[in-house]
Amino acid sequence: MGDLKGKILLVTGASRGIGAEIVRQSVKEGAEVVLHYGKNHDAAMSIQAELGQDKCHIISADFMDNTAINSLWEKAYKWRGKIDILVNNAGIYEPLDVDVSFEDWADSWSRTIQVNLLATAHLSRAAILAYRKYGAGMIINITSRAAFRGDTPFHMHYAASKGGQTALTSTISRGWGLEGITCYSVAPGWVDTEMAREGAEKVGWDYVLKDLPLGEMVPPREVANIVVFLASGKARHATGSSINVNGGSFPR
Repeated sequence: MGDLKGKILLVTGASRGIGAEIVRQSVKEGAEVVLHYGKNHDAAMSIQAELGQDKCHIISADFMDNTAINSLWEKAYKWRGKIDILVNNAGIYEPLDVDVSFEDWADSWSRTIQVNLLATAHLSRAAILAYRKYGAGMIINITSRAAFRGDTPFHMHYAASKGGQTALTSTISRGWGLEGITCYSVAPGWVDTEMAREGAEKVGWDYVLKDLPLGEMVPPREVANIVVFLASGKARHATGSSINVNGGSFPR
């Protein structure tokens, strides 16, 4: 217990699902956390009330707005005068059929790449610039097994965005390791969250369950546990790695 004592985290997309569990487990281990959320103010406030304002600071930012993304980092940094660990968790998972109009196709690709990949890139840039000044820092990207095995025909854009995050992780770890910056990916499969359940309803539960050797979705806390372990610094030389947590649905 207490492996994250004194650490300040910024966790994006953290008002529900995996992000919310990362916030809870990080605070449990002694960290103070900036919880980013998009629109779900009530859920963010509820988590802050649960954990305490001194441990959990909430900030809203629309990831479709690049200026808001940059401002999020600045606001989060000012809260405690530093950010030790950035967890890029925010993401969208919307179905898209190749038969839709080109305008709808292009709009969905733009939204998915913007939220899932460009926001990660922009925040990672801000983190790198800050970390270089004091010679240490960590970035953890929540990606997906889809980065390696692809996804359904309705989620090509999602798989592409997660593949980009994975490549970004490798590049950061190689490029700035000598300056004390480490970077990791955590790649879940189907996780038992509201977003995943909405996706499962669209693609069909039979499709989802037949793909899960353990017969169930991954509990969000298991993903959070891996993030907290990486954040502890106990696996520093795993930098650049992608940690799978998909119930055996894509062992690699």
